[in-house]
Parts: sequence; C-alpha cells; structure tokens
Amino acid sequence: MQLKTDKMIATKDNGIGWMNFNNPERRNAMSLAMRDAMAEIFEAYAKDPEVRVLVLRGAGGKAFVSGADISEFKDRRNSAEAEAAYYETVSRSLKAMAAFDKPTIAMIEGFCVGGGMAMALECDLRLASEDSEFGIPAAKLGLAYSYDNLKALTNVVGPAYAKQILFTGSRLNAKKALEIGLINDMLSRADLEARVRGICAEIVGNAPLTIRAAKATINETLKDEHARDMDRINGLMKQCFDSRDFQEGREAFMEKRKPVFQGS
Repeated sequence: MQLKTDKMIATKDNGIGWMNFNNPERRNAMSLAMRDAMAEIFEAYAKDPEVRVLVLRGAGGKAFVSGADISEFKDRRNSAEAEAAYYETVSRSLKAMAAFDKPTIAMIEGFCVGGGMAMALECDLRLASEDSEFGIPAAKLGLAYSYDNLKALTNVVGPAYAKQILFTGSRLNAKKALEIGLINDMLSRADLEARVRGICAEIVGNAPLTIRAAKATINETLKDEHARDMDRINGLMKQCFDSRDFQEGREAFMEKRKPVFQGS
C-alpha cells in the first residue's frame, strides 16, 4: 500500500492490519494528508481477505491521537472553499471508518483526549496502558462536540458518565476509564501489545462472517428502532448459515479439531 504521507504507516501480519499514526512530535495530531491516508487504509483493508481485525495505535508512546493538527488551519481552512475541501477529506475518513465491517481495536498509550478520544470511541474495543489519560475538554474551550461523537460516548459509558465527562472537562485515569466501561482492559506498557495481539489471534481464528454479522447487528441495536436495517441483518445471518464456514465449524466440532475458516 503506497500512501502519500509517512505520517501514517500501514502493515499487516498474521491476519492483523495495523494503522499507525506516526506524528509523535505533535502527539499524533491528524493532518489533512493523514486523514486522506486513513481513509485509504480503511478502504484497502476492508477489501483484503487476509486482514480480519484492525488495530489503531499512536507512535511515540505519549498519545493515541490528539485530534486535528491546528498548525494547518491557517493554510487549509482560510476560506469557504478551503473549509469545504477540508471537511470533504475529514468526512471521507470518518465514513470509511464507519463502513469498516471488521473488528477495530484502539491500542492506547498516554493521552487519549478530544478528537483522539472521539476516534477511540468509534473503535469496537479499547485497550489502554495503565498510565493513559482520557478526556473531552470542550467545556474548557467553549466549543461543542457533534451529535455523532456524543452519541458514541453515551453508548459506551451511559448518559450519567457522559455528562460528567463533558460538564467537567476533566481527565480520567485508566483505572477510572476501566471502571466506567470506557476501555475494555488496562495493562502495563510492557504487557499491552501482547494482550492486544492475543485478542486479535482469537478474532482471527473465528469465523469472519459470524463476526461481521455480530458487529453489524450490535451496531443496529444502538439505532432508533425505526432506523434499523433489519433486511441487512437478516441477510447477514442467512449468509452465515449458507456458508462453507458453517459447514466447516460443524465438521470440526464433530471431529474434535480446530476449525479453519475462510470467510466464505
């Protein structure tokens, strides 16, 4: 995969796709070129049958992603035309992430604040080092977060903790984040990557069509009832039951062996 910026690094191994935000001098703040590359990575991995799970992580160990790179604003957002182009690129990256139907894991080390926390909340799972910090300082800056961002936060931690996080603008340590369900697990820095790889290995060994159906169905339950796409969900369920992987799973169970799923 050839990307237009060295600030994003995409690699894959053992069924795992890696998306590395490589801007440590700015705490992995997202430039427009990084946003563009992010969309390319999601779109490429979505089509790649070798990739069954995607891990997002920030370089340098000080931050996951710190949001937009404001050093670009003077040149990239200095007119209505430039602003429209900027948001078109941002929108493409967000749509690519939302459309990604494979599991996503945020591997968090250090700060996960503002836009970085919003991105982590869009991942299916979040695992963090024990020295990580979380927060949305909107109330300290006088800005408002979008409906989609706040709905994602509320879906994860519930309305009471969402309000506490937004009203106070204060940071949470990893222990508190684990307590309220903001993260799935908390590890030492030394153990974090091994734990992430262990979960990925479990996912890679399971049936891809089943996982895709599960992700889609759970996401539909978070929508208002009238907005749910039940035809799509029923179609994904039927695809599982009609798949060769379902036959493989049954045969492996009867033969007392580990199944080998192909995603078809």
